[in-house]
Amino acid sequence: MKVNHAGEFGAISIYTGQIWMARLRARDLVPELTEFRSHERRHRAIFAAELERRGRPRCKSYALCGAGGFLLGLITGLLGHSAIAATTVAVESVVLRHLEQQLEQLRGVDEAAVSAIFVIVTEEREHHDRSAAHVSSESFWCRTLRPVVALATESVIWLGMRL
Repeated sequence: MKVNHAGEFGAISIYTGQIWMARLRARDLVPELTEFRSHERRHRAIFAAELERRGRPRCKSYALCGAGGFLLGLITGLLGHSAIAATTVAVESVVLRHLEQQLEQLRGVDEAAVSAIFVIVTEEREHHDRSAAHVSSESFWCRTLRPVVALATESVIWLGMRL
């Protein structure tokens, strides 16, 4: 829950940076990015409530997720439409895999956590699929950014799990 909460803050920060730059480079994506950010804010609130219910503090990687996410959002937003979409596809691919693994591990063990995660998975999949529709898997940005952003996302999750 702690890493999920921090990750949602990272996602909010990515979308915030992208929205700032998309106003200059990809205006047509601003409404969609704003919608996605509102979903991520709701997801963060769900995980925050779960942490509070359990009496747990937020993850030590919370600030890192926010700062790194914002920087990633600014850079990819500056690169334009395809880079924004490719970044979302990469991040959400990793996040969905992470959440689906959690669902498998938590079923029958912590049904409150399963319920919280299950609600979020649907919207994360929507972010992935809608963004994938904006960019070809053969595009330069998808081929270039996807592995780098996916590795960075996996690394942040790994680090958060160990803090």
